Amino acid sequence: MSDKKLWSALLVPGLLLGSFLQTAQAQLEVSGYYKNLFVKSRTLGLVAPQESYDLDLNRLRLELKGSLTEETTFNVQYDNEVLLGSYLETNQFLVQKNLPSDTFFNLNRTYADDTLAYARHGFYRAYLDTRVVGVDIRVGRQRIAWGSALFWSPIDIINPFDPTQIEREQRVGVDALTVDWDYNDLSRLSLVYAAHDDPVRDTTAIRWRTNITRFDLGLTTGRFRDDTLAGFDFAGQLGSMGLRGEWTRTWSPVDGQYQRAVLGADYSFPNTLAFMVELYYNGQGKNDASDYDFGRLLSGKIQSLAQRYVGALVGYDISPIWKLQNYYIQNLDDSSEFLYLRLIVSATDNIELAAGTQIFSGKNDSEYGTFEDNFTMQLQWFF
Repeated sequence: MSDKKLWSALLVPGLLLGSFLQTAQAQLEVSGYYKNLFVKSRTLGLVAPQESYDLDLNRLRLELKGSLTEETTFNVQYDNEVLLGSYLETNQFLVQKNLPSDTFFNLNRTYADDTLAYARHGFYRAYLDTRVVGVDIRVGRQRIAWGSALFWSPIDIINPFDPTQIEREQRVGVDALTVDWDYNDLSRLSLVYAAHDDPVRDTTAIRWRTNITRFDLGLTTGRFRDDTLAGFDFAGQLGSMGLRGEWTRTWSPVDGQYQRAVLGADYSFPNTLAFMVELYYNGQGKNDASDYDFGRLLSGKIQSLAQRYVGALVGYDISPIWKLQNYYIQNLDDSSEFLYLRLIVSATDNIELAAGTQIFSGKNDSEYGTFEDNFTMQLQWFF
C-alpha cells in the first residue's frame, strides 16, 4: 500500500474520532503497558546457514477507550515498537519483516530500519461499537474470536493463531464489520464482513450460537478468504470438568475438501493445579514429513503441517505471586515435540516478570525438529 493510502487509513479514523469528541461529552479512559521481551535462539536452517542471535523487543501500547453516547463506544490501541539485537542482521528477519499484511488497511509504518534498530508504529486495534434497534455493530480493526480451543481452533480462522508463538496473548486483528443480534438471553446471530487488500480474499460469514443445558452450541458457515467452510462447535461443563469441541468441513481451491476437528477437556483442583488437554485432527495437513510445506507455515497461511496432534497445558499457582505454566504439543504423525515452560512473577500490582524456554525435538525433517530452542525473559509494566 502506498504512503498516501497508509496515511489516509490513519487520518480518516482520527478525524472521525476528533469530530465525535468535539460534539459529544466523551468519557475517556487511558491505559496500556510497556513490554520488554528478550529472546535468545538460532535462525532456522531452511533457506540459509544457521546463526545464533539475540532479539530485544520494546513495545509501548497505549489504549484509549470511552463512550461517545449512551449507545456508542470506541477503542483505539496504538503500538510503538523498537527491535534491537543481532537478529536484525539475519536473513530470517529480512524475510519476516517483508511478509505482506493479511488485512485491508496497512495501519503500521516503519520509521527506522537498519542493523542497529528496527522501529515501527501503528494501530493494534481501532474500532467503534454502537447499538441500533437492539443490534450491536462493531466496525474497524478488531479481533473476532470464534471458537474456544486452546491450541487449535478450526472455527477461529478469521484470526488464526500459531500454537507455538512466544507471545500467546498477541492476536492480529482484521478490518471488519461485525453485526451481533442477541435475540434472547442465551442466543446470538452474528454476521461478519472482513475486507482484504486482495478482494478475492475477503471474508463473509454467519454464526449462530445458543446455550442448551449448560452447553454453548454454535453453527458457522461462510467464505473465509479463499475457502468455503461450514462447522459446528460446543463448550460447557460436565460436572467439574470442562468439555469443548469443534468440527469443520472446508472446500479449498488449494487443498481440496478436508475436515478439521478438535476435542478438549480441562479440570482444576482446589489447590490451583489445572490440567487441559486437546486432541486435534487436521485434514489439511500431511501424514508424510516429505510433503510438508514450511513456506506456508512460516508465512502464516497455515498453522500446522501434519494431521494428528495432542496438546496439553499444566498450570500451577506456586503462591499468590508465582505462577508456573507448561505447554506441550506432540505431532503424532512424525513424533516431534514442542514444550514451552514459563515462570511468571507478579513483582508488584502492575509489574509482571517472566522467564521461559521453548524446546523443540524430533528428526531434522520433522515439524518441531526443524525449529530451534529459545530462551526468553520478559518485563511488562501495566498502567
